[in-house]
Amino acid sequence: MVEGSEKKFVNDYERKPVPQEKRKGWFALSIVWLGAIIALSAIVLGGTLGGGLSFGKSILATFVGTFVLAVLSALCGVVGAKTGLSTSLVSRFALGRYGSYAVSVIIAIALFGWFGVQLDLFGSSLRYILLEVFSVDVPAKALVILGGILMTTTAVIGYNAIEKLSFLAVPLLGLLLVASLAKVMDNRSFSSIIDTPLSGDPLTVGLSISLIIGSLAIGAIIGPDISRYARSTKDAVISSFVGFFAGFSVVLIIAVILAKATSKADIVEIMLGLGWGAAAMAILILAQWTTNDNNLYSSALGFSVIFSKAPKFVLTIIAGFVGTMMALGGIYDNFIPFLIFLSALIPPIGGIYVGDYFVNPKKYDFQYIGQMKNVNVTSSIVWILSALFAFMTTPAPNGFGLFTLTGASGLDAFIVAFGLQLIVSTILKNKQIKRNEYREVG
Repeated sequence: MVEGSEKKFVNDYERKPVPQEKRKGWFALSIVWLGAIIALSAIVLGGTLGGGLSFGKSILATFVGTFVLAVLSALCGVVGAKTGLSTSLVSRFALGRYGSYAVSVIIAIALFGWFGVQLDLFGSSLRYILLEVFSVDVPAKALVILGGILMTTTAVIGYNAIEKLSFLAVPLLGLLLVASLAKVMDNRSFSSIIDTPLSGDPLTVGLSISLIIGSLAIGAIIGPDISRYARSTKDAVISSFVGFFAGFSVVLIIAVILAKATSKADIVEIMLGLGWGAAAMAILILAQWTTNDNNLYSSALGFSVIFSKAPKFVLTIIAGFVGTMMALGGIYDNFIPFLIFLSALIPPIGGIYVGDYFVNPKKYDFQYIGQMKNVNVTSSIVWILSALFAFMTTPAPNGFGLFTLTGASGLDAFIVAFGLQLIVSTILKNKQIKRNEYREVG
């Protein structure tokens, strides 16, 4: 009895479709997306926009960037909702068995690497708050370990724990941001905010849009990890727009106003300046927790496809341990270029499985997953070419910087992969139809 309950407690359907009776509506999915999106990095990004752009241009860049992200997430989310499968399993239909293994490795390593980066930021920021507000000096590494344990715990349990934490955290985070906005706007006219001179390095609207898209492009591409719990494609699409377009826009705009009102981009510094030490600590813990457990959750889903006999909760604990050790080892200073390299390989994956799904939707059924090729050569070539294209449009030193398309290399790679895969899948489908017609005639 105990063993069965424990198994059910950590069952996350990592190697099979999520049953229809376990699926969620758009509101629950939106809360999970919002929990993943609202992080220190997102608020700091908004502050950077506020310091480098006029208010009007900040709003324009925000709406364009978040709309593109919402469209990307919706496209990928539709495939997840239809199949009920994770990104790694979805990719098997387009790239083959070993191709999906490569996808799983790249996604998993990149995400628990970013887990380490966010955890490193968590430890250093929380130490600063404790020292400034409470005059308590706790070693940053001890706080990193604490954060690693907290974030790993919810990721171990899976989607249900992430959803419950998000339902708790998102309203509190929203309340803190709105309260901060009200406080900085007290006795201040809105026109004075609009007319505030730039306080940071000047930005262009194009570059700002690229920064917004690049900040969450990977999250949108691995959307099936969340949308597999959607009751319908409609729920997946609505939640994508609520999370990425509505939610992310509001966070960025509030951060823009806070930055213009205080001439600061760091949300922790702004909170401390407002005299909200405890609030600053709360927003740090909750924002990083709800974002980072999603990183770990998706990385463990990827590893679950490769290590099919290992329980997902064991893989999650291992990934959490490795990510924590990377944070303790100073990943932020030593591995960022490597993570950017891996991140350029992920957006084409979304373009490939979305393009192939649009042409061959009936193929994307779990009952056929064992019939997929070991390697889909044509789709693998599309992946390689699209990834190379991303590196060509990525500025040096992380890329070749030969030319630009949209200004966001991840979006470039998705568009190229999607277009090529549409062509390739259509040609192969037409050839198969002609073969079948020939056999029937013969």
